[in-house]
Amino acid sequence: MGVLIAVEGIDGAGKRTLAGRLVDAWRRGGLTVATAAFPRYGASVHADLGAEALRGGHGDLVDSVYGMALMWALDRRAACGDLARMVAGYDVVLLDRYVASNAAYGAARLHEGCDGPFTEWVRELEFARFGLPLPDVQLLLDVPVELARERAVQREAQDPSRFRDSYERDDSLQARVAGAYGALAGAAWVSPWDALPPDAAGSANAIGALAERVVHAG
Repeated sequence: MGVLIAVEGIDGAGKRTLAGRLVDAWRRGGLTVATAAFPRYGASVHADLGAEALRGGHGDLVDSVYGMALMWALDRRAACGDLARMVAGYDVVLLDRYVASNAAYGAARLHEGCDGPFTEWVRELEFARFGLPLPDVQLLLDVPVELARERAVQREAQDPSRFRDSYERDDSLQARVAGAYGALAGAAWVSPWDALPPDAAGSANAIGALAERVVHAG
């Protein structure tokens, strides 16, 4: 059985960069690695419906915290079999966002704490009812909100396909999401967390040490 690791953080935190460098480090070390990213835009009708809602489609769907969370949860539910096969067939499975993103964003939108009814609903829905595998380790990129916003703006300018949606453009929401992530990590929500500094992907030595640490932690 492989180790299931999720990379979490607010928009613009650098999750994709960190994930790519960790994968390279593991593969250089001889490990087999599988990856996935959520939401699965272009591959999941539920993810695409959620994305369209964030861009003004589907009436008032975006106003419903639970409705949007259900779209993201159903996207992962459809990938449950694939995740199980990856965990069974690879040494490491790395996910760019996972269930904790649903918990953090919904709790932030509702102004609830990490131990509130929404995060419990997400845990019950996705892990208990849908049967998604629990992550062995969750990595939180703890990046200042302003730095993450600057990165997201630059990313959008360089790649028009990565248009910032209504969540990403809401600085107040992003600040609350950052707080929610920190609280989830502090409470070790559903599994152990490892909070990482903004420069976690900055050097080969740091990436190598992190890659070894999280695999052994799992």
